[in-house]
Amino acid sequence: MERRNCPVFVMGCHRSGTNLLYDTLMSAGGFALYRGYLPVYKLLLPRVGSLDRLENRKKLLQIWLRSKGFQRSGLAAAELSDKVERECRTGGDFIRITMDEIARLQGAARWAVYDPDNVLHVPRIKTDIPEALFIHIIRDGRDIALSLRKMGGFRPLPWDRSSHSLEATALYWEWMVRSGQRHGRALGPDYMEVHYETLVTDPRTVLRELGKFLDHDLDYERIRDASLGRLSESNSSFRDEERNLPSNPLNRWKERLSPREIASIEKLVGSSLEDLGYELVTPPEQRKAGMSELRMRLTYRSYLRSKLWLKTKTPAGRLASLGELELTEAPPQAACVEHQN
Repeated sequence: MERRNCPVFVMGCHRSGTNLLYDTLMSAGGFALYRGYLPVYKLLLPRVGSLDRLENRKKLLQIWLRSKGFQRSGLAAAELSDKVERECRTGGDFIRITMDEIARLQGAARWAVYDPDNVLHVPRIKTDIPEALFIHIIRDGRDIALSLRKMGGFRPLPWDRSSHSLEATALYWEWMVRSGQRHGRALGPDYMEVHYETLVTDPRTVLRELGKFLDHDLDYERIRDASLGRLSESNSSFRDEERNLPSNPLNRWKERLSPREIASIEKLVGSSLEDLGYELVTPPEQRKAGMSELRMRLTYRSYLRSKLWLKTKTPAGRLASLGELELTEAPPQAACVEHQN
């Protein structure tokens, strides 16, 4: 497949700007427009099992056809079901069948999907869809910890929820980013990293580099004029506080975190922040990690790895909650196209 037609996966830790980057690509034109959620590797496969079995493909369809993601696809349930039952054997097959059909209906040459959690599943996706290209968006972990703590996007271990939720969330950010980098960099030229801060402050430069990577015309003026999705609507976790104020999404941590909170984060993930190009503000003598920080790092690394392994490699995945799919009572016969403008 020619690079200009290759599918694109937008990924990154939650609250890093995956929606913003995805809507930037959609606003450029040439991509199939789809505002649905396709958590195949995170939820669907753990829940139904391997798709090389017909009964599991039917289970997947029973779930997916009731989801809001399917309702937004514009696809006919009967036609999609027939293709999935006949041709689907992997999670990548399911994504490809669904997105290829959406692209065909819209007359688009290629498609892209976004899912923050795909940073954990890059090897499987690449095996299933060898031509896939990956864009990993990275944001300052101090802003991520602040945002996710406010939104409840990560649940620390019970004993840390009242006093160390910020630090635990920072460790989650580090694990997600490092996982994405480790998997992605093994792909060589099919993987690219973008910093959220640079996308916001110098979009022309980022778009020029992204355009070369994707072999896609990412014209700044056209993107600005289209302004689909998050380009015209704030995705800020603090939007309720900013209804009458200009939104500045950069470096909120400097104003909203205390010196003690900043120091506690930089003790735990300071080396990763520096490696990623983010400047530390806590004096070196105050960010030296002690035994409690080292123990916390080891605990969360083990916890997050074990949780992922249990979900993806054992029957425990069948207990995965499907709440994020926003299921209806019964599958529809067809769905209407829904785009966010």
